[in-house]
Amino acid sequence: MDLLTAAITLPFVFAFGACIGSFLNVVIYRLPEGLSLIHPPSRCPHCEHPLGKTENVPVFGWLWLRGRCRWCRAPISVRYPLIEAVTGLLFCLVFWQYQFTLLTVGYWVLISWLVALAMIDFDTMTLPGVLTKSGLLLGLIFQGVMGWQTGQTPEYLMLGIVSAVLGIWLFDLIGLSGTFILGQQALGGGDSKLAAMLGAWLGWKYLLVTSFLACLVGSLFGMGGMVLGLLDRRHPFPFGPFLALGAMLSLFWGERMISTYIQMFFPLQ
Repeated sequence: MDLLTAAITLPFVFAFGACIGSFLNVVIYRLPEGLSLIHPPSRCPHCEHPLGKTENVPVFGWLWLRGRCRWCRAPISVRYPLIEAVTGLLFCLVFWQYQFTLLTVGYWVLISWLVALAMIDFDTMTLPGVLTKSGLLLGLIFQGVMGWQTGQTPEYLMLGIVSAVLGIWLFDLIGLSGTFILGQQALGGGDSKLAAMLGAWLGWKYLLVTSFLACLVGSLFGMGGMVLGLLDRRHPFPFGPFLALGAMLSLFWGERMISTYIQMFFPLQ
């Protein structure tokens, strides 16, 4: 992508991603509570006064209000604009790498699901089935569309199905092993469903890369928490955010990581 095209398109992509991030804030807050995602419209979490049009502008609305409700002056968490900004930046990264292709649209959808799932798991230690199941279905549809584009629909669909099953089996095995070693449940059932969803979207190669990165970063986080005295050996923490992080890293650098691994351990003779 040349610099002129990037300068013209990326601000619009960021704005679009930030708007999606604004809706994801609603999903993250309301879905675990069983609330409607549509009604009532966005409002202050303290005084429940509806937000005006200027107040509801992603990122800039929070900055304009200086992080406080216009009506009751209660502080509004900085997490809201951060999720909007991060979503916008991730959308820009996807567009920068995959440009005007179906992959871009598909990966925007995947990232939206991952942001929502990661934050809900962080807040509630749960991964809602309505998101993992719908994400799995969308992943298979995505594989079907990509297969249709290349004239290999059955092959792509089979790849998605086999990779989804692999994700369930792999994380069930990891969970059973961790439970045996720790003497308590190591992974929740939602992690296997999220892994199945990622398999449907990414295929088995990127699923393995995602799983490795998630386990590596999660282990480092756990050990760091124990060293600092913030966690003990039996203290649970959500694994969904690490799976989401691993999946995003795989989207952008998975092929490079696989190529580096092959060159290091299986060099040409």
